[in-house]
Amino acid sequence: MRLYAVVVAGGFRRFATYRLATVAGVFTNTVFGFIIAHTYIALWDERPHLGGYDVSQAVTYVWVGQALLVTVALMGGGFEDELIERIRTGDIAVDLYRPADLQLFWLSGDLGRAAFHILGRGVVPMACGALAFDLALPGSALTWGAFLLAVLLGVVVSFALRFLVALSAFWLMDGAGVSHVSWLTGMFFSGMLLPLNVFPGVLGEVARALPWSSLLQLPADVLLGMYTGWELAGVYAFQAGWAVALLGAGRVLQRLATRRVVVQGG
Repeated sequence: MRLYAVVVAGGFRRFATYRLATVAGVFTNTVFGFIIAHTYIALWDERPHLGGYDVSQAVTYVWVGQALLVTVALMGGGFEDELIERIRTGDIAVDLYRPADLQLFWLSGDLGRAAFHILGRGVVPMACGALAFDLALPGSALTWGAFLLAVLLGVVVSFALRFLVALSAFWLMDGAGVSHVSWLTGMFFSGMLLPLNVFPGVLGEVARALPWSSLLQLPADVLLGMYTGWELAGVYAFQAGWAVALLGAGRVLQRLATRRVVVQGG
């Protein structure tokens, strides 16, 4: 486990070196936060309590979304591009020879990336939102802790989805198309465009049952105090269930994929 802890720390330090990119990202998230927040305010003025949120909760949802956009890699930008490239070039053979589990190695690096991004890209936009708007932020440290646990599980679900996407390169050689379809699907079904509670009828029920709801919708609702007690335990069980299922699917697909690897001279 010490190896993977070192990889987590390395992932954090690696992304911490991109200071200008982080500043630019914070600026972008903050600007989009203001634009979307005012759009939500106009929408909620016309439809009060839409999706079960009041205006303050809806605006808080916007800023949580901006804080988590990069943390859960809703638009990509995580490890998957590098893994796809290593599969395409054949460098994946080196990874398979390492005395480390391939999936755990990349998961560790991605957890380090997410830890940096929630601090580097999440805190400042949220603070700007709190200064400019009346946000429904919790006063209890327990609620913040529950939120961070939901975010952690969301990051693992996100990793598991992107790991499956990256492994598609073993068959397609170029996973760019699958990656784009994946992050477009994630943007829609995570609740980034609109809270899933706003979706009507069967579409809403299906969207809330899919794994992408673990990335933003559920952590945001936990922060807003929508779940307590056994309902909160149910949220964690839902996220953990999807994480286990998707990581298991990744294991199976990895085993099938590596059968295709031929190392010349080895």
